[in-house]
Amino acid sequence: MKKLLLLVILFAGFGIKSQIYAQSEPVLYFCEHYDSDKGEMGISDRFTKGYLTVMVKCDHALGLENVNIQFDKYNFRTGQFDYYKKFPYTIQKDMSYVFFSKNDESDMKFDEPGFYRVFLLDGNENTVASSIIEIID
Repeated sequence: MKKLLLLVILFAGFGIKSQIYAQSEPVLYFCEHYDSDKGEMGISDRFTKGYLTVMVKCDHALGLENVNIQFDKYNFRTGQFDYYKKFPYTIQKDMSYVFFSKNDESDMKFDEPGFYRVFLLDGNENTVASSIIEIID
């Protein structure tokens, strides 16, 4: 019983001294549309075919300028994700909350049903954040 009490006290002590961060790394997620007044509209990880908006949120500035959003589609025959599409964007270094949607250079469209791995890549093609999305008919 004394050992159990000691363990509880130790864990409580560590819990009090340690800082807890809800979000230490950027999070990538999806919505149907982003509105500057209303914010994210229709957040999900499952959508029908068409145009979507990719959101990235972080508790600190991302420190990025030239980035890419890349789609890789899951290939059920091989059991791997294959490159599908990539879209370039330019953002401001001090941004910690950013959305990526259809524009003149990037259509951000999911044409086929399936599972996709979506990445935010920095200028050196390193992964900053990623997530999985399912597209249905």
